[in-house]
Amino acid sequence: MTQDNRESWLNAVAAGMAPLFEALDAPLPAHIRVAIGFTSTGRKGKAIGECWDNRLSADGHFEIFIRPDLAHAADAMPAQIAAILAHELVHAAVGIPAGHGKAFKRVALGLGLVGPMRATTPGEAFLVAIAPILKAVGPLPHARLDTDGESTAPKKQKTRMLKCECATCGYTVRTARKWLELAGAPLCPIEDHGQMEHEPLDDEDEGEGGE
Repeated sequence: MTQDNRESWLNAVAAGMAPLFEALDAPLPAHIRVAIGFTSTGRKGKAIGECWDNRLSADGHFEIFIRPDLAHAADAMPAQIAAILAHELVHAAVGIPAGHGKAFKRVALGLGLVGPMRATTPGEAFLVAIAPILKAVGPLPHARLDTDGESTAPKKQKTRMLKCECATCGYTVRTARKWLELAGAPLCPIEDHGQMEHEPLDDEDEGEGGE
């Protein structure tokens, strides 16, 4: 079978895994949406998958997202994405408030996921169980997205403007790192307040930190 798009593939895999959840007395909710897309922390975040509670959806669906830039080899990608999907489906099955606690762990281990519960590591049992499902669903219509190339996303600011603040009155300005290195911090325009304090020069963070 050939799926038209990534979402139909993901939903078919989820449907194929439903009996595995039934066997663990953790049936999947009736209304789930799955998509390839960045999680709430964006492309700079660390989360590889995310499940949103159905109470947050206008039509009562659990919403699952799996990021599009996973760096697995092409032949391993379907099983890895299926494992991430399984992890997020466990959240939907046991309820988001359960977190990665006992209820989550019982079902995740029963599916064959191994390692720390916050991670998603498919064990041998999972790979064996998912193989016939992946074969029936067909090829995954997806390839890794390189997020370092051209897109319509806002351009990253090349020069960070560092904040300078007067310790006396709180007057603030921003200036480029090079001017702080060459001339030092500016003087507060209010008489006798003197030189302003500034952010550390060795902070290279561009303000797009991850999770």
